[in-house]
Amino acid sequence: MRIKGAWRVLQRHWTVYTKLYKSSFALNFIEPILYLVAMGMGLGVFVSDINGVPYIKFIGPGIIASSSMFAAVYECTYGTYIRMTFQKTFDAILATPVGIDELVAAELAWAAVKSVMYGITIMVVVALFGLVDSPLLLLTIPVIFFCGLIFAEVSMITAALVPGIDSFSYFYTLFMTPLFLFSGIFFPVETLPKAVAGIAWFTPLYHLVNVCRAFSAGHVSGVVGNIVWIVVVATALAPVPFRLMRRRVIQ
Repeated sequence: MRIKGAWRVLQRHWTVYTKLYKSSFALNFIEPILYLVAMGMGLGVFVSDINGVPYIKFIGPGIIASSSMFAAVYECTYGTYIRMTFQKTFDAILATPVGIDELVAAELAWAAVKSVMYGITIMVVVALFGLVDSPLLLLTIPVIFFCGLIFAEVSMITAALVPGIDSFSYFYTLFMTPLFLFSGIFFPVETLPKAVAGIAWFTPLYHLVNVCRAFSAGHVSGVVGNIVWIVVVATALAPVPFRLMRRRVIQ
């Protein structure tokens, strides 16, 4: 695989994004703010402190994690599928010296970059709400990148397997929604039944939420395990989207 080919595809995605970013960015920007206002300022009035932390400050780091997650997921589900099937962008790119592995690598890298961009944006929003206690939160940026890779890989695997674009509704309803609700964003996972909490531990979002929450509060202890798990999973999943997309596109 040639890095130059993947870099060119990445440049292509950036150029397209700079022309269309206002509409997509606004949607990803507004939704987290609504969660902060509705859950933090609305429901938070009736919720006591969690682990000594006001409720809105408890969910703030989780919103950073979930926003970065959804940025990667949207890009590598609907974005990848539309480029592959309807716009025929993949066909056009593969007609150049760029190979399928370079194309897939660029798709994954672009989704991870978008994950970081939206994560940083929501960090700023959360900071403006006065919910960040430490500049250590900036240390989550590389962690968000690797976690973005995980969600990009899972999403591209789904894009390679679904028979049609309507099938993504199953992915979002049966996988993404439970992941969003039961990864410790809105309440501690420890309050769940042991079996459910055990499943939640294996989800990448749970570990990213822990990292964001710890760094936001200025703590560095206890997050090494979370970071190692994220890197290991991102590395372990990496070959799968390449293999499945190669089979899906070149058939």
